[in-house]
Amino acid sequence: MNRLENIRRSFRPDSITTLFVGESAPHGGTFFYTQNSGLYREMQKAFQGTEHFLEDFKQNGFYLDDLVPEPVNQLENKPRTALCRESISSFVERLKDYKPQAIVILLMSIKPMVLKAMHEAGLSYEPYCTPYPGFGNQPRFHLAMAKIIPHLPIASPVNRHKKLRTA
Repeated sequence: MNRLENIRRSFRPDSITTLFVGESAPHGGTFFYTQNSGLYREMQKAFQGTEHFLEDFKQNGFYLDDLVPEPVNQLENKPRTALCRESISSFVERLKDYKPQAIVILLMSIKPMVLKAMHEAGLSYEPYCTPYPGFGNQPRFHLAMAKIIPHLPIASPVNRHKKLRTA
């Protein structure tokens, strides 16, 4: 297992209430769980997170995993899509392990693959889906998250009665 996957796993909650699904970690070396990516910044804004955002994220039972275990954002469309499709079976196994109560897909183009994996894992609910919060889509992402966040199940006994905040 690589260094980034070790970091990701250190933030895995005991029970995953909501699984956020990205396409892959970025090729450039930034990563949500090292707090240096655009996705991290936009998610923190969407949840009005503090400097302890990742700890709060974990405490609420939230976890971010990627469909593809290796970076694909540097690839052309055909090989990128092929890797996404090839990753479905390993993602199915992770979904069976996670047993999330809700899923938020963070990129519209991977929705068909995530739906297939959910079906194969026996998860029969409809996931939420947002545009990726980059390339000028930040306002659309925040609008979508503002609608989604109040409906997400949370695990934290401390925050169970506290409404999740949105931007």
